[in-house]
Amino acid sequence: MTNLFLAVGWYQSLVEKLPAGKLFSWRAVFEAIPPILQRLPITVGLTLAGALAGLLLALLFAIVKINRVKLLYPIQAFLVSFLRGTPILVQLMLTYYGIPLLLKAINQKTGLTMNINAIPASVFAITAFAFNEAAYASETIRAAIQSVSSGEIEAAKSLGMTNSQIYQRVIIPNAAVVATPTLINSLIGLTKGTSLAFSASIVEMYAQAQILGGSDYRYFERFISVSLIYWGVSFLIENLGRLIEQKMAISSPKVVQKSLERGGR
Repeated sequence: MTNLFLAVGWYQSLVEKLPAGKLFSWRAVFEAIPPILQRLPITVGLTLAGALAGLLLALLFAIVKINRVKLLYPIQAFLVSFLRGTPILVQLMLTYYGIPLLLKAINQKTGLTMNINAIPASVFAITAFAFNEAAYASETIRAAIQSVSSGEIEAAKSLGMTNSQIYQRVIIPNAAVVATPTLINSLIGLTKGTSLAFSASIVEMYAQAQILGGSDYRYFERFISVSLIYWGVSFLIENLGRLIEQKMAISSPKVVQKSLERGGR
């Protein structure tokens, strides 16, 4: 990505023309953008993986809560309460240090030889992001599911559909229309939340900005650079969400007015 930017003559010439002041340097701001963008795929990967896994967990949490499934409902209630009541940074540290401890205990009790050190740090980060996302998205999905007209559900039952078919063909498609705007906002929040992954030794965009800032102590400029990139990514997600909403929107039926016959009635 850096080479791509530097290969474009206008960008390099633009950076060279920018003032490089002692107190604040615009040149430092734009010089940092290419190396920070190199870490964009890591940020996007953490976001998408955390969002997809979180969405599946959120759907499971919502169904368990709506149906008050025995044994599972108390566990779901505890998890959601804990995840919503603790900072995501704490959850990230719990997964980063807790999962290896759990795997070591499994190795000791079962005699397995799982190589814990070979597990990428991104696995721990994605796990934390997924559960945190699920805790908040589950309430959105639950409300969306309960907003589906009971008449449509009864009609599906009258056609002989099973519960799983009703969820797949009636409830989830209708609930998705209601839940999408809020879920898009959650996705934007998750994208920004991935900046905490540096605490788990993952060099994403924010961590790269810190590294660049430490090389010349231009921390303020580097943080402006990374904030511009996060802003741009959030802008793209927001507009993509609007397109999805428009595609999913259920248009109201048009009222066709019958024209009166010439003779009238």
